[in-house]
Amino acid sequence: MKYIPYAKQWILDDDVDIVADSLRSDYLTQGSKVLEFENKTARYCGTKYAVAMSSGTAALHAAAFVAGIKHGDEVITSPITFVASANCVLYCGGKPVFADIEEDTINIDPNEITKKITTKTKAIIPVHFAGHPCDLEEIHDIAKKHNLIIIEDACHALGAEYNDSKIGACKYSDMTVLSFHAVKHITTGEGGMILTNNENYYKRLLMFRTHGITRDPNKIINSDEGDWYYEMQFLGFNYRITDFQCALGISQLKKLGQFIERRREIVKKYNEEFDGLEDIILPVEKQDVKSSWHLYYIRVKRDRKAIFKKLREEGIGVNVHYIPVYYQPYYKNLGYKDHLCPKAEDYYDRTITLPLYPKMTDNAVDKVIEIMRKVVA
Repeated sequence: MKYIPYAKQWILDDDVDIVADSLRSDYLTQGSKVLEFENKTARYCGTKYAVAMSSGTAALHAAAFVAGIKHGDEVITSPITFVASANCVLYCGGKPVFADIEEDTINIDPNEITKKITTKTKAIIPVHFAGHPCDLEEIHDIAKKHNLIIIEDACHALGAEYNDSKIGACKYSDMTVLSFHAVKHITTGEGGMILTNNENYYKRLLMFRTHGITRDPNKIINSDEGDWYYEMQFLGFNYRITDFQCALGISQLKKLGQFIERRREIVKKYNEEFDGLEDIILPVEKQDVKSSWHLYYIRVKRDRKAIFKKLREEGIGVNVHYIPVYYQPYYKNLGYKDHLCPKAEDYYDRTITLPLYPKMTDNAVDKVIEIMRKVVA
């Protein structure tokens, strides 16, 4: 049995063909495939607008920018996430504030959000950890009470559902951010997207990904110039995604349902086989949600480091998701201290991510189960 990674993309011949066709077309970038991918993703999620970006990080940055995050603003988010969820606030001059997690879902705890709200709080960035949606209705009520913006970090959660609504519908939020990195539910290699029902946000997002430039005659300030004229009206970035990446995204989106179904099959088998192992705690899925299962994480009750090492030695590509963001040296240099979020820190001390991806064979799943049972017995 070869080494089994914790995650892996699944590219089929039809994916390759659509990318090849795009490469042969007149447009490698800024062509029709970008808009087509945006429209199809918005339709799938049930939202009005979508803006594709060069990465999930770029999408988070863009969302924070159009939300008006600036110097002096505070934004509450989870410490158990990739650093981009908090870095996007720093990019805009704001301050990330970390709220502790729920012990069962590992998602940000709405009660802890309330404790962290100050007069400087501008927004909340809840992270749907591992594909399990946060308690969006409760977070929405908190935000409404305090006049806060909600940006869902759904980089783990394309295809997930909350109260019979697709994540990305923005029913309880102002914007939702997706990632199409190679290990995510569908991939464009690198890539991301912002979904929103707010037309003003949509228009500013389009400008932000292209240097803050517009060619829209209705927005041009100096309207006496010719048809060649464009204006940079604020400082944006080049966060454009290519047409051939979006062609791949269009093809992958067609397979999203079967990808998630396969993930759920593997999770079901893991749960059945690991149930009863006394030294591990399994992940949960609450009644009112449908997780898209980006990650399958366990928590071990004894020496995590030794178990992790043994699994790697046995060819199981385990990983850890995530180190609390404020543990990072950069954040420590900003003044963040340990012990900010005790539940998050306890989770980090014990967690291990097991392999989970649609291309994973039944033999590979059985091998993970066999080795897990041997190592933690």
